[in-house]
Amino acid sequence: MEAKIVKIGNSKGIIIPAELLDLIGLKEKVRLEVKNDQIVISSAKKEAREGWEEMIKAELEKQGQPTRLISDFFEDERNEDWEW
Repeated sequence: MEAKIVKIGNSKGIIIPAELLDLIGLKEKVRLEVKNDQIVISSAKKEAREGWEEMIKAELEKQGQPTRLISDFFEDERNEDWEW
């Protein structure tokens, strides 16, 4: 399918037939990305936890807290206080 690029104000756009949008379930908002010299249009529906990591890190930094809640190493690497 081909579409003509048209002038829309100071921008340009294309008209996507409603049947095509309905076929893949695109509604009000879409996400536009450029991948391998192609424009990829996908649903703008957010994933359940999208952006949580950045939001938590920003809040921790604002509070002066470390951004890692669990360190990479145990404080006592010999595990002497552990019961096995």
